[in-house]
This record gives sequence, structure tokens and C-alpha cells, in this order.
Amino acid sequence: MDWLSLDSLSDLGWGVEVFAVVTVTLIVRYLAMRLLNILEHHLQKTDNVWDDALFEAAHKPLSWFILIFGLLWAVRISAGYIESDLFASSNLDLVGQLAFIVLIMIFLVRFISSAEARILENLQRQPDSEQTRFDPTTLHALAKLLRLSTVISAALVALPTVGIEITALLAFGGVGGLAVGFAAQDLLSNFFGGLMIYLDRPFAIGDWIRSPDRNIEGTVESIGWRLTVVRTFDKRPLYIPNSVFTTLALENPSRMTNRRIYETIGIRYQDAEKMARIVEGIKTMLQNHDDIDSSLTLIVNFNTYAACSLDLFVYTFTKTTDWIQFHEIKQDVMLKIIEIVHFHEADFAFPTTTLDGIDGLVPEMRS
Repeated sequence: MDWLSLDSLSDLGWGVEVFAVVTVTLIVRYLAMRLLNILEHHLQKTDNVWDDALFEAAHKPLSWFILIFGLLWAVRISAGYIESDLFASSNLDLVGQLAFIVLIMIFLVRFISSAEARILENLQRQPDSEQTRFDPTTLHALAKLLRLSTVISAALVALPTVGIEITALLAFGGVGGLAVGFAAQDLLSNFFGGLMIYLDRPFAIGDWIRSPDRNIEGTVESIGWRLTVVRTFDKRPLYIPNSVFTTLALENPSRMTNRRIYETIGIRYQDAEKMARIVEGIKTMLQNHDDIDSSLTLIVNFNTYAACSLDLFVYTFTKTTDWIQFHEIKQDVMLKIIEIVHFHEADFAFPTTTLDGIDGLVPEMRS
């Protein structure tokens, strides 16, 4: 019987072996993913972010690891039945080594990103937690640096695997580094500018910054190695090269400790005898105000003789730095000043003109 020939039996055995390997691979993958999900579900009940990040990062790399090495196993079996240089043992070993390096790199990058996201979430939810002692800017910088180090390390490990000597590559880099440096001056200056931002920390993500030198004002959204993104108050994104910040005078209002109220108030000249009582009343009101920081400079004084008014100025600080709450407090202070001025039967000045001798001119005009 031709269909029971030796070649037919050989092909049938090959098919059975490959089918068995694929089946075992899929079963192992299913069991591994199932076990991983069960462990992850139980560990999510703990407050530790590292184990959660570890199992979340392991899902896809472990799945691909089982599938790739199951496929390589099946290919090795096929090599015994098919004569081809493609199925040579050295080629399969090379593919396995590269796949292992890439999967380890993917796992580490995913682990760093997952840990970064979870720590940032804890930082927003529990600012005083032990696990959230990093501020967002430092956390992002450290995560970027670790991811970059992981990718570079994986590349350096993989190069000898494919037959590229690192010493030769470094020699080429030394010769061509000068030319590359001249060609990428702006890129390098932006990189070191970003590094200085991370080291000096003049601002962090979420800070309100502005510059008296440039038309820059808004909230910092992200700090990259080349660009910093600032969202202006009219919601436009502003992309600023990091090298700009090395020579820029920058103001960070988000780090102010208090907000200042500084107002000049004009009283009518006919109320000059009431000025001392008005000044004293305003000063007492500010000293007793719950939202005014009386431990800082507090000044209420008659200041100058203006053209149409007697001017006093109010100089004090609120306890809050919140922009909206500050204006609520300032409004309350201004309304109380109005009450104090009217309580002393005085009023506020406005531009006026006095004509002397008008009474003597009226009879002549009538005649």
C-alpha cells in the first residue's frame, strides 16, 4: 500500500510531533497566564506597588516567551525532516538568544512604566505616603533614565550576539563623535538643559511659571529631555526647548508662601480730620482678619497729598496662595474698608474741579 510507505509514515510522525508541541505550548501558555492572573488578583489587595507592577509587566513578555520558544521547538523538530540552512541549529540559537534579550528588555521597560504610573497615582491620592516620597518631576526623570539605560544595555548585550564587536563600534564612535557633536549642538544643548532642570529643579510638573524676559507664562505639563511643554492660560500648548531655560530669568509663582494685597485708597480732602481714625480702623480690621497673615508685614498709612484726594495705602499678605481664594479674601477686605470709611462718615475721593470766585461772577452775568 503506497500510502503506508516509509515517507508517508515519516511525514505523519513529523505532523504528530509538531501538533503535540504546538498543543503543549498553548496549554503551558494558558496555565501560565491563569496562574499569573490569580497571583496578581491576590497581590492587588496589598498596598505595595512593586508586586502589582511586576505581574502587570510580566503578562505579555511571558506570553510571547512561551509562544516563541514553543515555535523554536517545533522548528527544531522540523529540521530533522527538512534539509534547509534556515533550520540550522546555529540560526535557531541566534533567534532564541535575541528573542530572550528583547523580551527581557520589554519586561523591564514595562515594569518601570507600570511602577511609575502606580507611584504617581499614590502620590496624587496619598501625598504623605512612604512610597510617594518622590515628586512627579523627579519620578518622571528617573523613569526615563531607567528606560533609556535598559534599552542601551539590551542593545550592547545583543550586538556581540549578532557578531558586532563593541570595541570596534566604540572606536567608530570616537572618530565620528566629533562630527556628530557639531551636527547635533542644539540637540545636545537641549539635553543638558533638561538635565539642569532635573538637577536644579526650578519648577516641577503642575507649577505656574512665567518669565519677565520672554512671553512665557502658564502651567508646566511635561518636562522632556528636549522640550518642556507649558500650557498657557488660554489653553494653548507652548513648546520650549530646554536650552532656553539655561539663560532665562524665570519666576515660579506656585512656590510663593503668601499673596500680597497692595492698594492705594483716596479719601476726600474735607474728611482730612477723620483720616487717623480711618487708618486705625483699617489696621485693626486687618490684624483681626482670619485670612490675613499678621505675622508678616502689615502697613496701613496715610501716604500722600494727591491732586484730588488724601491717599492711604494698604499693604498686607493673605495666608492662602490659591488664586481664586485670594481674590475672595481681597474682595472681603475691600468691602470692609468701604464699611470703615462710611462708618466714620467719610467718603472716597474722585477727580473734581473747584472754581473760586464763581459767586461774584453770577450777579454780573445776570445784569
